[in-house]
Amino acid sequence: MQIPRFSTLWSFRALLLCCWFFFPRWGSGQTGVGGVAPDTSPLGHAYHNFVQARAAELRLRHQFPGTLANLEEQKITLRRFLANAWGEFPNIPAPLQPRIVGVLMRDGYRVEKLVFQTFPGVEMTANAYVPEKSGRHPAVLAVHGHWRGAKQDPVVQARAIGLVKQGFFVFVVDAFGAGERGIGKELGEYHGEMTAATLLPIGRPLSGLQVYENMRAVDYLLTRPEVDSSRIGITGASGGGNQTMYASAWDDRLVASVPVCSVGNYAAYLGSACCLCEVVPGILGFAEEWAVLGLTAPRALLVVSATRDSPVFSAEAARVSMEPLSRLYALGGHPDRVRHAIFDSGHDYNQAMREAMYAWMTRHLKQESGSFPVSEPPLTTEDPEILRCFPGESRPDEFVALPRFAAEEARRLNAARLKPKDRTAWENESWERRASLLTALGGMPAITPGGVQSESREPGARRIAYQSEPGISLVVYEEASKDEQAPIPVLLEFETVEGTRVSALARQLREAGWGLIIPELRATGRHAWANDKVGSAPDHNTAQWGLWLGRPLLGQWMVDVRRALDALKLPPERNVILLAPGSAGVVAIVVAALDSRIDGVAVLGSLASYVSDAPYQGQRMGIFAPGILRDAGDLPHLMALIAPRKLVIAGAVDGRGRRLETEESTTAFAFTRSVYSTLGSAESLQIQRDSSYEWVMETIAR
Repeated sequence: MQIPRFSTLWSFRALLLCCWFFFPRWGSGQTGVGGVAPDTSPLGHAYHNFVQARAAELRLRHQFPGTLANLEEQKITLRRFLANAWGEFPNIPAPLQPRIVGVLMRDGYRVEKLVFQTFPGVEMTANAYVPEKSGRHPAVLAVHGHWRGAKQDPVVQARAIGLVKQGFFVFVVDAFGAGERGIGKELGEYHGEMTAATLLPIGRPLSGLQVYENMRAVDYLLTRPEVDSSRIGITGASGGGNQTMYASAWDDRLVASVPVCSVGNYAAYLGSACCLCEVVPGILGFAEEWAVLGLTAPRALLVVSATRDSPVFSAEAARVSMEPLSRLYALGGHPDRVRHAIFDSGHDYNQAMREAMYAWMTRHLKQESGSFPVSEPPLTTEDPEILRCFPGESRPDEFVALPRFAAEEARRLNAARLKPKDRTAWENESWERRASLLTALGGMPAITPGGVQSESREPGARRIAYQSEPGISLVVYEEASKDEQAPIPVLLEFETVEGTRVSALARQLREAGWGLIIPELRATGRHAWANDKVGSAPDHNTAQWGLWLGRPLLGQWMVDVRRALDALKLPPERNVILLAPGSAGVVAIVVAALDSRIDGVAVLGSLASYVSDAPYQGQRMGIFAPGILRDAGDLPHLMALIAPRKLVIAGAVDGRGRRLETEESTTAFAFTRSVYSTLGSAESLQIQRDSSYEWVMETIAR
């Protein structure tokens, strides 16, 4: 059967929206992996090739379980990893406290507009489609993808109406940060990039939050007298398909699941862009997508793919996962409970796909045999505004949006960190913090042969080409100092060497006779990936690839700086000072915290804290390592690890990019000051609102 490319105008708009979020250059000519136009520069490809090579090494660990005992062991290990990657879930859930705020009466069913609590003070907006017929009904949790209207979108409404007209109780919810749960009160807000990035430092990635909140939605379904608790399913498309996969993998109360236009394989993400709501940090070190899907076994699983979808979600990418997944179901003795349905379509959840889903839910939730697919009843979708729990501007101002949730959790974690009582207490604590920091950064890889590759000299300067890691070849540039007693400044910027050499700060250093060292950082400058930027995140795609590997870019940049110092072989009697403007200041902080060769650090206009009530502005996504605040500390705690060495903080900014006032800086860096005072080195810490280069250089040189 030939299936229409777009079932409605709204689905066409939703498809365009997904393509903008996921594949910024899709349709612009030649495409590479994941629909991203390839970078023709070999240097631009270096980081991508490195990521692919590391992923290939990690995939060698992914063994198919040969026995049922091995399968159960694999599931336990994978669930343990997921629990850690998602930040663990509350042992005691918050009371649901549901309340119905409106009811729409329709032919054969009603639509309830309701809200309920997922975390303390956090409310989820939802629509319940309730059949008119009395008794207990099978239920389906419908989770949306990146359709503009979220649960209200006609593409999402269509499956809910089709199901309720066939006797299913349907529960449609807004994901955190989307629909009615955005920062603003209008529909259409995107919850990815720098909004979702606020969750990374606290170790609560959006993929895990969605799993937990969907579990709370199931908790609510179990309270409804109209729902048969033994017959609950879940379905969604695109980002909603990912929600479906992870929720059904984790929650065995979901007995049938249908992820649509979402299943591929994790390797396919490396080279493309995806929403942060789909990323499970570090999962490539533990499993491929087929193993996560396999956590659903032996419960019923229908995977729906489209022939004209993006490469990441293509039928071909899905087949890579379906082959071992089918064998896994067969190993458990239930080969009939998994199926792969492919439709001639683009990225959508169209009528033909819905009809396949109806048949699957009918078979496994109603336990009825019959034709496949099941014809869709006539349906008419609503104006999205009618379905809102808080139409217009009526949502309460105190409603908790995603960044505020992250900020409140970060403040709670920070409040639990007390100032050290004495030097001994801090020395013990600092060792633990450094170990936790190194773990959060993905570790320090072992030194491999072939470090320094070449050295070239020019008047008063030299360039050393070195291998930071296998596949990552960089250059560190050094200008000789006119004053042999002057510090050795290492200038960190996300620029090319040539661009950094002519920067205002570099000129200031040169005029002062200090000399200059400029190390390249992978995936930046001449090594940057083409079209890396999405929204406010200039390094969106490359940062995500590092997250998949369990190697956040912040940790990889730390490796590059330390390897550059190795290559230079600087004399130990010279003072090595890291100077870093903007986001690079965070790189300087973690390098100095872990490397005793650094004698001082000066950060200019850099982030003061990971805590932000709003999406980050003016930052690089790569500096947000998963769990870094939770496990090692906020930036002021990491700065304290530099003590008693010199630390100059000039013109610190908050998450919005706003420069802190003097009183705000005093509060923000209170922990840092306390450690410097405890170690008797209070004068080594200097903080000023002014970020002038003259003051910074004068202060760091004292």
